[in-house]
Amino acid sequence: MIRFPAPLRPGDRIGVTASSSGVPTSLRPRLDVAAAWLRDRGYEVELGECLDGDAGHVSASADRRAAELNRMLLDPAIRAVVPPWGGETAIDLVDRLDWDALAEAEPTWVVGFSDISTLLLPLTTRLGWATLHGSNLMDTPYDPPPGLAHWTALAGATEDLAQHASGVYRTAGFDDWTSDPGATAYSLEGTGTWEVAGGGGLDVTGRLVGGCIETVSNLAGTPYGDVAAFGREHADEGLIVYVEASDDPALEICRNLHGLRLAGWFEHANAIMVGRTSAPASGDFTQRDAVMDALGGLDVPIVLDVECGHVPPYLPLVNGAVAHLTVAGGERSLVQELGEGRSRPAAEPR
Repeated sequence: MIRFPAPLRPGDRIGVTASSSGVPTSLRPRLDVAAAWLRDRGYEVELGECLDGDAGHVSASADRRAAELNRMLLDPAIRAVVPPWGGETAIDLVDRLDWDALAEAEPTWVVGFSDISTLLLPLTTRLGWATLHGSNLMDTPYDPPPGLAHWTALAGATEDLAQHASGVYRTAGFDDWTSDPGATAYSLEGTGTWEVAGGGGLDVTGRLVGGCIETVSNLAGTPYGDVAAFGREHADEGLIVYVEASDDPALEICRNLHGLRLAGWFEHANAIMVGRTSAPASGDFTQRDAVMDALGGLDVPIVLDVECGHVPPYLPLVNGAVAHLTVAGGERSLVQELGEGRSRPAAEPR
Protein backbone atom coordinates (compact mmCIF):
# COMPACT_ATOMS: atom_id res chain seq x y z
CA MET A 1 0.00 0.00 0.00
CA ILE A 2 1.24 3.47 -0.87
CA ARG A 3 0.82 6.13 1.81
CA PHE A 4 0.69 9.71 0.58
CA PRO A 5 1.81 12.54 2.85
CA ALA A 6 -0.82 15.13 3.63
CA PRO A 7 -1.20 17.76 0.89
CA LEU A 8 1.31 20.57 1.35
CA ARG A 9 -0.37 23.87 2.19
CA PRO A 10 0.78 27.46 2.80
CA GLY A 11 1.52 27.71 6.48
CA ASP A 12 3.14 24.27 6.56
CA ARG A 13 6.75 23.93 7.61
CA ILE A 14 9.41 22.72 5.19
CA GLY A 15 12.69 21.41 6.58
CA VAL A 16 15.93 21.96 4.69
CA THR A 17 18.87 19.64 5.30
CA ALA A 18 21.79 18.62 3.10
CA SER A 19 21.67 14.85 3.35
CA SER A 20 24.55 14.71 0.89
CA SER A 21 26.52 17.77 -0.27
CA GLY A 22 26.32 21.09 1.55
CA VAL A 23 26.31 24.65 0.22
CA PRO A 24 29.61 26.55 -0.03
CA THR A 25 29.70 30.07 1.37
CA SER A 26 29.87 31.57 -2.12
CA LEU A 27 26.46 30.04 -2.97
CA ARG A 28 24.73 30.70 0.34
CA PRO A 29 22.93 33.74 -1.17
CA ARG A 30 21.19 31.36 -3.59
CA LEU A 31 20.07 29.18 -0.70
CA ASP A 32 18.65 32.29 0.99
CA VAL A 33 16.81 33.26 -2.21
CA ALA A 34 15.31 29.79 -2.53
CA ALA A 35 14.18 29.72 1.10
CA ALA A 36 12.68 33.20 0.68
CA TRP A 37 10.83 31.98 -2.44
CA LEU A 38 9.04 29.39 -0.32
CA ARG A 39 8.38 31.85 2.51
CA ASP A 40 6.92 34.34 0.05
CA ARG A 41 4.37 31.67 -0.89
CA GLY A 42 3.32 31.19 2.71
CA TYR A 43 5.45 28.25 3.82
CA GLU A 44 7.54 28.22 6.96
CA VAL A 45 11.13 27.18 6.29
CA GLU A 46 13.39 25.57 8.88
CA LEU A 47 17.07 25.52 7.91
CA GLY A 48 18.87 22.60 9.51
CA GLU A 49 22.37 22.48 10.94
CA CYS A 50 23.72 20.15 8.24
CA LEU A 51 24.21 22.60 5.37
CA ASP A 52 27.94 23.35 5.35
CA GLY A 53 29.51 22.98 1.93
CA ASP A 54 33.01 24.26 2.65
CA ALA A 55 34.44 21.31 4.56
CA GLY A 56 34.22 18.48 2.04
CA HIS A 57 31.91 16.42 -0.18
CA VAL A 58 29.25 16.09 2.53
CA SER A 59 27.65 18.66 4.82
CA ALA A 60 28.46 16.79 8.06
CA SER A 61 29.28 13.31 9.34
CA ALA A 62 26.96 10.50 8.34
CA ASP A 63 25.69 10.20 11.91
CA ARG A 64 24.84 13.90 12.12
CA ARG A 65 23.17 13.98 8.72
CA ALA A 66 21.14 10.88 9.51
CA ALA A 67 20.10 12.25 12.91
CA GLU A 68 18.90 15.50 11.37
CA LEU A 69 17.00 13.75 8.58
CA ASN A 70 15.42 11.34 11.07
CA ARG A 71 14.39 14.23 13.30
CA MET A 72 12.76 16.13 10.46
CA LEU A 73 10.96 13.08 9.09
CA LEU A 74 9.59 12.19 12.53
CA ASP A 75 8.56 15.75 13.47
CA PRO A 76 4.80 16.05 12.75
CA ALA A 77 5.18 19.83 12.40
CA ILE A 78 7.45 19.39 9.36
CA ARG A 79 5.39 18.51 6.29
CA ALA A 80 8.18 18.32 3.70
CA VAL A 81 11.94 17.89 3.66
CA VAL A 82 13.95 19.34 0.77
CA PRO A 83 17.73 19.30 0.23
CA PRO A 84 19.61 22.24 -1.27
CA TRP A 85 20.77 19.80 -3.98
CA GLY A 86 22.18 16.30 -4.41
CA GLY A 87 25.79 15.25 -4.09
CA GLU A 88 27.72 12.00 -4.07
CA THR A 89 27.32 9.72 -1.04
CA ALA A 90 23.83 9.87 0.47
CA ILE A 91 24.08 6.08 0.40
CA ASP A 92 25.88 6.27 3.76
CA LEU A 93 22.54 7.24 5.38
CA VAL A 94 20.30 4.40 4.26
CA ASP A 95 21.30 2.02 7.05
CA ARG A 96 21.36 4.83 9.62
CA LEU A 97 17.71 5.87 9.25
CA ASP A 98 15.33 4.71 11.96
CA TRP A 99 13.23 2.50 9.72
CA ASP A 100 11.13 1.08 12.57
CA ALA A 101 10.15 4.55 13.83
CA LEU A 102 9.51 5.79 10.29
CA ALA A 103 7.25 2.81 9.61
CA GLU A 104 5.05 3.90 12.52
CA ALA A 105 5.06 7.59 11.58
CA GLU A 106 2.82 9.51 9.24
CA PRO A 107 4.67 10.03 5.94
CA THR A 108 6.41 13.32 5.18
CA TRP A 109 7.10 14.63 1.71
CA VAL A 110 10.74 14.06 0.78
CA VAL A 111 11.67 16.01 -2.34
CA GLY A 112 14.71 16.07 -4.59
CA PHE A 113 16.63 14.24 -7.28
CA SER A 114 20.17 13.17 -8.24
CA ASP A 115 21.87 11.70 -5.12
CA ILE A 116 18.62 12.24 -3.20
CA SER A 117 17.20 9.37 -5.30
CA THR A 118 19.25 7.15 -2.98
CA LEU A 119 16.87 8.12 -0.16
CA LEU A 120 13.61 8.48 -2.09
CA LEU A 121 13.78 4.95 -3.44
CA PRO A 122 13.90 3.00 -0.14
CA LEU A 123 11.38 5.32 1.50
CA THR A 124 8.96 4.26 -1.22
CA THR A 125 9.90 0.60 -1.68
CA ARG A 126 10.45 -0.23 2.04
CA LEU A 127 7.89 2.01 3.74
CA GLY A 128 5.34 2.60 1.00
CA TRP A 129 5.76 6.38 1.32
CA ALA A 130 5.04 8.40 -1.78
CA THR A 131 8.14 10.51 -2.43
CA LEU A 132 8.71 13.32 -4.88
CA HIS A 133 11.43 13.17 -7.53
CA GLY A 134 11.62 16.87 -8.42
CA SER A 135 13.67 20.02 -8.20
CA ASN A 136 15.96 20.47 -5.22
CA LEU A 137 15.73 23.67 -3.19
CA MET A 138 18.34 25.59 -5.19
CA ASP A 139 16.25 25.05 -8.36
CA THR A 140 12.91 25.70 -6.65
CA PRO A 141 12.66 29.41 -7.65
CA TYR A 142 12.69 28.56 -11.38
CA ASP A 143 9.42 28.90 -13.25
CA PRO A 144 8.45 25.66 -15.04
CA PRO A 145 7.75 26.01 -18.76
CA PRO A 146 4.25 25.41 -20.13
CA GLY A 147 3.22 21.79 -19.76
CA LEU A 148 5.22 21.07 -16.60
CA ALA A 149 4.20 21.66 -12.97
CA HIS A 150 6.20 22.95 -10.01
CA TRP A 151 6.99 20.33 -7.37
CA THR A 152 4.90 22.23 -4.83
CA ALA A 153 1.86 21.69 -7.07
CA LEU A 154 2.29 17.91 -6.88
CA ALA A 155 2.94 17.97 -3.14
CA GLY A 156 -0.25 19.99 -2.67
CA ALA A 157 -2.47 18.17 -5.17
CA THR A 158 -5.68 16.44 -4.08
CA GLU A 159 -6.71 15.25 -7.54
CA ASP A 160 -5.11 13.86 -10.68
CA LEU A 161 -2.44 16.09 -12.18
CA ALA A 162 -1.56 16.07 -15.88
CA GLN A 163 1.75 17.21 -17.33
CA HIS A 164 2.85 17.39 -20.93
CA ALA A 165 6.20 17.36 -22.69
CA SER A 166 7.60 20.90 -22.69
CA GLY A 167 9.42 20.50 -26.00
CA VAL A 168 12.35 22.62 -24.77
CA TYR A 169 15.51 22.07 -22.78
CA ARG A 170 18.72 23.74 -21.69
CA THR A 171 21.75 23.22 -23.90
CA ALA A 172 24.25 25.31 -21.90
CA GLY A 173 25.77 24.75 -18.46
CA PHE A 174 24.62 25.90 -15.05
CA ASP A 175 23.50 29.41 -14.15
CA ASP A 176 26.08 31.58 -12.40
CA TRP A 177 24.39 31.77 -8.98
CA THR A 178 27.43 33.54 -7.53
CA SER A 179 26.81 36.67 -9.58
CA ASP A 180 23.05 36.19 -9.99
CA PRO A 181 21.63 34.34 -6.97
CA GLY A 182 18.08 35.42 -7.82
CA ALA A 183 17.74 33.64 -11.17
CA THR A 184 14.15 32.45 -11.77
CA ALA A 185 14.08 31.76 -15.53
CA TYR A 186 15.85 28.93 -17.29
CA SER A 187 17.51 29.59 -20.63
CA LEU A 188 15.93 26.83 -22.73
CA GLU A 189 17.52 26.97 -26.17
CA GLY A 190 17.10 23.36 -27.29
CA THR A 191 14.02 21.72 -28.73
CA GLY A 192 13.02 18.08 -28.56
CA THR A 193 10.35 15.83 -27.18
CA TRP A 194 9.54 12.36 -25.88
CA GLU A 195 10.18 9.55 -28.34
CA VAL A 196 9.32 5.85 -28.24
CA ALA A 197 12.40 3.82 -29.08
CA GLY A 198 11.89 2.09 -32.41
CA GLY A 199 8.98 4.36 -33.32
CA GLY A 200 5.26 4.11 -32.77
CA GLY A 201 3.33 5.14 -29.69
CA LEU A 202 2.10 3.86 -26.37
CA ASP A 203 -0.66 4.32 -23.85
CA VAL A 204 0.10 2.58 -20.54
CA THR A 205 -0.56 2.78 -16.81
CA GLY A 206 1.69 1.81 -13.91
CA ARG A 207 3.16 2.90 -10.58
CA LEU A 208 6.10 5.24 -10.87
CA VAL A 209 9.46 4.30 -9.40
CA GLY A 210 13.05 5.06 -10.34
CA GLY A 211 15.82 7.61 -10.00
CA CYS A 212 19.36 8.58 -10.94
CA ILE A 213 21.19 5.63 -12.49
CA GLU A 214 24.57 6.40 -10.92
CA THR A 215 23.14 6.38 -7.39
CA VAL A 216 20.23 3.91 -7.36
CA SER A 217 22.24 1.22 -9.16
CA ASN A 218 24.28 0.89 -5.97
CA LEU A 219 21.13 -0.06 -4.07
CA ALA A 220 20.19 -2.92 -6.41
CA GLY A 221 20.55 -6.25 -4.65
CA THR A 222 20.19 -4.66 -1.21
CA PRO A 223 17.09 -4.28 1.00
CA TYR A 224 17.07 -0.59 0.06
CA GLY A 225 16.61 -1.02 -3.70
CA ASP A 226 14.42 -4.07 -4.16
CA VAL A 227 12.33 -2.79 -7.05
CA ALA A 228 11.62 -6.38 -8.12
CA ALA A 229 9.76 -6.97 -4.83
CA PHE A 230 8.01 -3.62 -5.18
CA GLY A 231 6.90 -4.69 -8.64
CA ARG A 232 5.54 -7.98 -7.32
CA GLU A 233 3.65 -6.10 -4.62
CA HIS A 234 2.03 -3.91 -7.26
CA ALA A 235 1.76 -6.48 -10.03
CA ASP A 236 -1.91 -5.67 -10.63
CA GLU A 237 -0.99 -2.19 -11.90
CA GLY A 238 2.56 -2.88 -13.01
CA LEU A 239 5.29 -0.25 -12.95
CA ILE A 240 6.51 2.68 -14.98
CA VAL A 241 10.23 2.72 -14.22
CA TYR A 242 12.14 5.93 -14.90
CA VAL A 243 15.93 6.19 -15.05
CA GLU A 244 18.27 9.05 -15.85
CA ALA A 245 22.01 9.55 -16.20
CA SER A 246 23.80 12.43 -14.53
CA ASP A 247 27.34 12.60 -15.90
CA ASP A 248 28.86 9.13 -16.12
CA PRO A 249 30.09 8.05 -19.57
CA ALA A 250 27.90 5.79 -21.65
CA LEU A 251 29.72 2.50 -21.02
CA GLU A 252 29.44 2.98 -17.25
CA ILE A 253 25.73 3.75 -17.61
CA CYS A 254 25.37 0.65 -19.77
CA ARG A 255 26.91 -1.53 -17.04
CA ASN A 256 24.67 0.02 -14.40
CA LEU A 257 21.53 -0.53 -16.46
CA HIS A 258 22.47 -4.15 -17.05
CA GLY A 259 22.87 -4.48 -13.29
CA LEU A 260 19.39 -3.07 -12.70
CA ARG A 261 18.03 -5.45 -15.33
CA LEU A 262 19.67 -8.43 -13.64
CA ALA A 263 18.27 -7.27 -10.29
CA GLY A 264 14.73 -7.53 -11.70
CA TRP A 265 13.95 -3.82 -11.88
CA PHE A 266 12.04 -4.15 -15.14
CA GLU A 267 10.27 -7.49 -14.63
CA HIS A 268 6.96 -5.78 -13.84
CA ALA A 269 7.50 -2.67 -15.98
CA ASN A 270 4.78 -1.64 -18.40
CA ALA A 271 7.08 1.09 -19.73
CA ILE A 272 10.50 2.61 -19.08
CA MET A 273 11.05 6.37 -19.18
CA VAL A 274 14.61 7.56 -19.84
CA GLY A 275 15.57 11.08 -18.85
CA ARG A 276 17.24 13.49 -21.22
CA THR A 277 20.95 13.69 -20.47
CA SER A 278 24.08 15.64 -21.32
CA ALA A 279 26.31 12.83 -20.00
CA PRO A 280 29.13 11.98 -22.40
CA ALA A 281 29.48 9.19 -24.91
CA SER A 282 32.24 6.59 -24.64
CA GLY A 283 33.90 7.14 -27.98
CA ASP A 284 31.24 6.26 -30.57
CA PHE A 285 29.08 4.51 -27.96
CA THR A 286 26.34 6.99 -26.99
CA GLN A 287 24.03 7.25 -24.02
CA ARG A 288 21.19 6.07 -26.23
CA ASP A 289 23.33 3.08 -27.24
CA ALA A 290 23.76 2.33 -23.53
CA VAL A 291 20.01 2.26 -22.96
CA MET A 292 19.29 0.08 -25.97
CA ASP A 293 22.18 -2.31 -25.24
CA ALA A 294 20.96 -2.94 -21.70
CA LEU A 295 17.20 -2.62 -22.07
CA GLY A 296 16.39 -2.89 -25.77
CA GLY A 297 16.00 -6.67 -25.59
CA LEU A 298 13.22 -6.43 -23.01
CA ASP A 299 9.64 -6.69 -24.18
CA VAL A 300 8.95 -3.29 -22.64
CA PRO A 301 8.42 0.01 -24.48
CA ILE A 302 11.07 2.66 -23.82
CA VAL A 303 10.33 6.39 -23.94
CA LEU A 304 13.45 8.47 -24.52
CA ASP A 305 14.26 12.16 -23.96
CA VAL A 306 11.91 12.75 -21.01
CA GLU A 307 12.47 15.81 -18.75
CA CYS A 308 13.11 13.76 -15.62
CA GLY A 309 16.87 14.09 -15.40
CA HIS A 310 19.76 16.48 -14.92
CA VAL A 311 18.94 18.60 -17.97
CA PRO A 312 16.43 21.36 -17.12
CA PRO A 313 13.49 21.73 -17.09
CA TYR A 314 12.23 19.12 -14.62
CA LEU A 315 9.17 16.90 -14.80
CA PRO A 316 8.30 16.17 -11.14
CA LEU A 317 7.32 12.55 -10.49
CA VAL A 318 5.73 10.98 -7.42
CA ASN A 319 7.28 7.61 -6.61
CA GLY A 320 4.47 5.22 -5.82
CA ALA A 321 1.76 7.13 -7.68
CA VAL A 322 -0.24 5.41 -10.40
CA ALA A 323 0.46 7.25 -13.64
CA HIS A 324 -0.95 7.12 -17.15
CA LEU A 325 1.69 7.67 -19.85
CA THR A 326 0.67 8.52 -23.40
CA VAL A 327 2.93 9.04 -26.40
CA ALA A 328 0.72 8.92 -29.46
CA GLY A 329 0.34 11.27 -32.39
CA GLY A 330 0.83 14.77 -31.05
CA GLU A 331 0.10 13.84 -27.44
CA ARG A 332 2.87 13.37 -24.92
CA SER A 333 1.42 13.37 -21.45
CA LEU A 334 1.78 11.91 -17.99
CA VAL A 335 -1.21 11.96 -15.65
CA GLN A 336 -0.44 11.10 -12.02
CA GLU A 337 -3.21 9.96 -9.68
CA LEU A 338 -2.67 12.10 -6.59
CA GLY A 339 -6.09 12.36 -5.03
CA GLU A 340 -6.64 9.08 -3.20
CA GLY A 341 -6.32 9.39 0.57
CA ARG A 342 -4.78 12.85 0.42
CA SER A 343 -7.33 15.11 2.07
CA ARG A 344 -6.77 16.28 5.63
CA PRO A 345 -9.10 18.00 8.07
CA ALA A 346 -8.98 21.77 7.99
CA ALA A 347 -8.26 21.85 11.72
CA GLU A 348 -5.81 18.95 11.77
CA PRO A 349 -3.28 19.48 14.56
CA ARG A 350 0.26 20.36 13.46
